[in-house]
Amino acid sequence: MQVLLFLAIGILAGYLVRSKRGLLAAASRATTWSLYILIFLLGVSVGANEAVVRALGKLGVQALILCAGAVGGSVLVSCLVSRVFFRAASNAK
Repeated sequence: MQVLLFLAIGILAGYLVRSKRGLLAAASRATTWSLYILIFLLGVSVGANEAVVRALGKLGVQALILCAGAVGGSVLVSCLVSRVFFRAASNAK
């Protein structure tokens, strides 16, 4: 529930400051660095877990296939959404 509340507050804040380009650029940089830190901390957590490190040889190939599928699917869906929604909107102008 807290996640949805913070998401709603963020949407409202973004709506209120949408005309302030400098603030939006700073928020974008902060978001990028926050994600880098979270990914790093996830790596630390995985590296500290002995069971995961021991099974890395077996899990590594499965994880690689899963990640490649997730990235490929995300790119495909992004391209489709871009073509359907954003090019149609730009042609309407």
